[in-house]
Amino acid sequence: MTEMRSYAALIVAAGSGSRSGLSLPKQYARLGGMPVLRRTLLAFSANPLVSSILCVIQPANRDLYEEAAEGIDKLGEPVAGGDSRQASVRLGLEALAADAPDYVLIHDAARCFVTPDVIERVVAALDEKTGAVPTIAVSDTLKHVEGGLVTATIDRARCRAVQTPQAFPFAPILDAHRAVKDRSDLTDDAAVAEAAGLAVRSVEGDERNVKLTTSADFSRAERLLQGTSEIRTGQGYDVHAFCPGDHVTLCGVEVPHERALLGHSDADVGMHALTDALYGALGEGDIGQHFPPSDPQWKGAASEIFLRAAAERVAARGGRIINADVTLVCEAPKIGPHRAAMGERLAAILGISPGRVNVKATTSEKLGFTGRSEGIASLATASVALPGEDDGA
Repeated sequence: MTEMRSYAALIVAAGSGSRSGLSLPKQYARLGGMPVLRRTLLAFSANPLVSSILCVIQPANRDLYEEAAEGIDKLGEPVAGGDSRQASVRLGLEALAADAPDYVLIHDAARCFVTPDVIERVVAALDEKTGAVPTIAVSDTLKHVEGGLVTATIDRARCRAVQTPQAFPFAPILDAHRAVKDRSDLTDDAAVAEAAGLAVRSVEGDERNVKLTTSADFSRAERLLQGTSEIRTGQGYDVHAFCPGDHVTLCGVEVPHERALLGHSDADVGMHALTDALYGALGEGDIGQHFPPSDPQWKGAASEIFLRAAAERVAARGGRIINADVTLVCEAPKIGPHRAAMGERLAAILGISPGRVNVKATTSEKLGFTGRSEGIASLATASVALPGEDDGA
């Protein structure tokens, strides 16, 4: 039997981000309506290889951190950073040492477009004596410059630009950081590993895995989100039967009614259908796979938990929701008086404008189970824009 290994993600988010020219540290700035740090955390939280996540932050930014990290799975209590990136990483590693993982993936919070493929390639290259870093080819000619004068041309064929996450066996990289804690000339964790004699493998990175540093980087990132090249559409369908009660919850709004809807959660048939539509657009199964009705933790749960999780999966894959359309099928209650409130509630959960959400209702002309007022059905469609992927990705 293959021995199980544990992988912790250490997210470095303690910098000031002063070069971004923003009014707050860049890791907390909003990109496509969501804090950069949240996009990064979601990318690791959603990855089944990662067992735990720890963030290194500045305590002065705790409120911003709490907003960005709300509801993220696998996330531990944040650690206070140091006066340099190297010091912050070491403090994060020390915090992990109490319950040490086998391996650690050290990642810059400002690289929010990291893909599952990059994480998987880095992990696959690890062993007990060797680290791994993602790198990309350098396309520009490289020059060595001193005092404003070009002194040599560097062979770019032998050069690679390094990204994160940089992954290592835990104990050796912790020892390496402890050994060089008084040095300031090591610019990344691979350099720390090299100084300690730890071998580091290069794996293929991704051009999209950029580090947001300047205001121009943020502008390009917004264009990346807006200019995604692949549009996907998913559909969802759900139905719940009536049961004794005095209201139904539809699209997040409590509607007075002489009966309630029967379900393991709050039976919000509209949100369930829309959640399925989003997972369908992503090609990631359905609501039952992500939130099994057999799991007691979801008994009576608010369905916005499911819808928000699906929306955040879109964001974790570097995408955005374009629009959502929900149809409720029932003889009663009357949906018209509540349509606007339902649309606004769904838009708030999805992080899009109300104009991109449509809620409508119809009857089934007294036909079928809805026509006999035995329950309510819902159909939904959702369109999302995702970064262009290779066929089969």
